[in-house]
Amino acid sequence: MLCAAIDIGSNTTRVLVAEPQDGQLKKVMEQRAYTRIGQDAKEDGSITQAKIHEVAEVVATQVRLAEELGAEVIKPVATAAIREAKNQQEVVHAIAEVAGVDTEVLSEDEEGRLSFIGATKTLGHPVEGLVGVVDVGGGSSEIILGTVAKGAEKVHSFQIGSGSLAEEMLEGDPPSPSEMRELRDRINDFFAEIEIEQPEQAVAVGGSATSLRRLVGAVLEYETLERAVRVLASDPIDDVARRFELDPRRVKLLPAGVLLLEKISQLLGQPLQIGKGGLREGIILDLLNGSVNGSSPEALVV
Repeated sequence: MLCAAIDIGSNTTRVLVAEPQDGQLKKVMEQRAYTRIGQDAKEDGSITQAKIHEVAEVVATQVRLAEELGAEVIKPVATAAIREAKNQQEVVHAIAEVAGVDTEVLSEDEEGRLSFIGATKTLGHPVEGLVGVVDVGGGSSEIILGTVAKGAEKVHSFQIGSGSLAEEMLEGDPPSPSEMRELRDRINDFFAEIEIEQPEQAVAVGGSATSLRRLVGAVLEYETLERAVRVLASDPIDDVARRFELDPRRVKLLPAGVLLLEKISQLLGQPLQIGKGGLREGIILDLLNGSVNGSSPEALVV
């Protein structure tokens, strides 16, 4: 069965079309648009009409792409930016009107549960013991603890993200040393009183982590994170984007994403392996494992 997941996030709106193959999840198509909903929020906490229309049109395009590929089920979900918007229901209604699909606004716990599934079930190797899944988004960051056997057991959600931090604190191109110091101080202050059980291994998902794979490889530890900071704080955004084949809009957010991942890695006492799957993969695995047709959770072994 070919399924599609659309993730309407604070920075990007992404679609993944995938199907089960030989016990794994085979990706058929991925596409993203930088909708930056989190940047658009008005002072009263609502999303502007122009942004609502833009997002609805993007979702409609992604639904059409998925349908053209033969997706039998298409599930759009919304995360922090829409979850926290005062006009949340207006946004959901507009998407339904334009794109013809119902969007589920995920709770923090449900977002964490699905991200944990997507991260741990697509690693490609056995995972033992307590696992921490780290999802740094544009408007919020999650740390999900659990095991492969039992799934997510504890979701820690924090109202701090790469998009909101970059928008507020980064103006230079590249960011100045003082901006980077202030950004790191802000993150350290935010997490100063937070203690989290340390897992036996940790996996990072989300746009920042995925982009960093191109800069420094598949593992985020002190040396590789510091190398990423040096690159992002030394070279102009467009140069970094060309060199590593990234979108300049993503590169602008990456300094904040890197420093958030660095701090969370310290909290967990573990390097972060960059995951091969996240929220969208988790949505599709959840659909395939019973939410679509009532089949048993063992319908797909990944």
